[in-house]
Amino acid sequence: MSFEAQLADISAKVEAGQRLTAEDGLFLDQQADLLTLGRLANLVRERKNGNVAYYNTNVHLNPTNVCVYRCTFCAFRSDLKSPKSYVFTDDMVRERVLEAKAQGATEIHVVGGLHHQRKFDWYVDVVRVIHETWPQIHIKAWTGVEISWFAHLTKKPYDWILQQMIDAGLGSLPGGGAEIFDESVRSQICEHKADSQSWLDIHRAAHQLGLRSNATMLYGHVEQAKHRIDHLMRLRDLQDETGGFQTFIPLAFHPENTGMAHLPKPTGHMDLRMVALSRLMLDNFDHIKAYWIMLGEQTAQVALRFGADDIDGTVVHELIYHDAGAKTPEGLTVAQIHRLIRETGREPVERDTLYRRVHRTGAEWTVSEAI
Repeated sequence: MSFEAQLADISAKVEAGQRLTAEDGLFLDQQADLLTLGRLANLVRERKNGNVAYYNTNVHLNPTNVCVYRCTFCAFRSDLKSPKSYVFTDDMVRERVLEAKAQGATEIHVVGGLHHQRKFDWYVDVVRVIHETWPQIHIKAWTGVEISWFAHLTKKPYDWILQQMIDAGLGSLPGGGAEIFDESVRSQICEHKADSQSWLDIHRAAHQLGLRSNATMLYGHVEQAKHRIDHLMRLRDLQDETGGFQTFIPLAFHPENTGMAHLPKPTGHMDLRMVALSRLMLDNFDHIKAYWIMLGEQTAQVALRFGADDIDGTVVHELIYHDAGAKTPEGLTVAQIHRLIRETGREPVERDTLYRRVHRTGAEWTVSEAI
């Protein structure tokens, strides 16, 4: 089939709302021009989400940067005795939660290093202290990699680990730690970390317990198109099975201060391609997020016309990607987010973690049914 015929066939599928194949995805990734990708992805995006762009008011908590793993792409981790190492106390956690409350945040996003001298109970207590300090805030905590580490520490199954966290106040799982599922790539960028099957099994277990979760893909390092499409197909298959994923976040690799600093940073062109490709392949995901912390505000704005319908949130106190060289601000105000969204011609809608519309009176808020 000629290039023109294949592109026309894929375009017809998208316009008819039909599922694309892995072969279609490879063709789009390797051969389709950016504007064609953007046009098709925007069609799907507006079919699913109209003209709105979602955001939330959230605060990050990275309770420690001490980590047993040495992923070559990570600039955040620290050795135990390093001058940059830190561990939050209960009082420090409470302080962060009270700050979030004062700012009217609806979510606290918890992810950090895997401190080899901290027992499982310490990680549970982080969640418990947050919940006891402010029961209303939604706790999105612990990636699949962290849950895998907790299983290693306790020798307990994933559903037991997750249930302990739910009992302490956990509300959902973030999507980090997925990186790229292909094991030949994982062996180069995150050797020894939880493998792809463990990540998928953990999210399956979370969905079976009623938790919603997000999913990510780290691109722009040593992976190829076939690895990206394989990654998206595995996520789509699990979503077919469980329906538990809420949003997909393509994450641009930031090489600065990492063991892969010799690699170039992904271009804005690639960023937009990955957003669009994700929207086209993940037909069973309701939302695609343009994570402005990694993309930069301007690229995130353009992404709202290339398949993304969510720009993340205020993201106060984010450290992981800033340690890797992100030049974006460490947090945006709601007014700044509204301006970014409205400049693209989209209408900003505040959501909570579970994609329910937020209604505000100052720092006080309530939510309505799912959007």
